[in-house]
Amino acid sequence: MQFVPNWRSAGRWLSMQFMALAAAAQVAWETLPPEALAIIPVDWRGYITLGLVIAAMIGRVIDQGAGAER
Repeated sequence: MQFVPNWRSAGRWLSMQFMALAAAAQVAWETLPPEALAIIPVDWRGYITLGLVIAAMIGRVIDQGAGAER
């Protein structure tokens, strides 16, 4: 297994940012108090995470410019 050559710039990649948000959303669902969770319908929680993962997939195929290390 090898890292991609530009792994040090991974924090600037849209795909990595959206995956971090998806992970944070999953942690939030488990740690928020019930009063805060009541604002977001239960059915939507999975869709929010799914949307972030799909956004990450799209971000992975978007050319993010020659300014990023390659």
